[in-house]
Amino acid sequence: MKATYVALLRGINVGGKNIVRMADLRAAFEDAGYAAVSTYIQSGNVLFESDGPPAALERDIETMLESAFGLSLVVVVRSHRQLCNVVDRAPDGFGAAPDVHHSDVIFLKAPLTSRQALRAVDLRDGVDQAWPGTGVLYFSRLSERLSQSRMSRIASTPQYQNMTIRNWRTTTRLLSLLDERSTAQGA
Repeated sequence: MKATYVALLRGINVGGKNIVRMADLRAAFEDAGYAAVSTYIQSGNVLFESDGPPAALERDIETMLESAFGLSLVVVVRSHRQLCNVVDRAPDGFGAAPDVHHSDVIFLKAPLTSRQALRAVDLRDGVDQAWPGTGVLYFSRLSERLSQSRMSRIASTPQYQNMTIRNWRTTTRLLSLLDERSTAQGA
């Protein structure tokens, strides 16, 4: 039986760079043998099914994307269960007040751990907060002081090569889409 996953691609369709049409991205996944492929928004979120070994998915997808588009991209893959755990295990109240805090999930690619990533994050007192999770960091920024956040400094760290970031709304929407698939399969 095929398992359901989401592939989180870092760095496509951002700031006019690495432009990839979603129809082309879906076609590349389908051509590589992945099933039930769909995308969510233009920033590289691909839902798919595979019966391949989970440990090889990230590497296989990165290789496929380089071949299809000539782009060397970081890909983080999470199963439906793993994404459910990311949402369920978020800190209390995380993402609950989007008008007060901007909440992001920093997805980590092995071998980077949340403890290692947390040491690389530079937090501004009174603005930024971060919490380790399983395969993720939860990062919150005070909305009224957003310009003072140090979150953007993450991109200049060596650890960033094994990260991709999604806002809380996108993260929870991806989980809802995976939940809908699971419900449809069970029907």
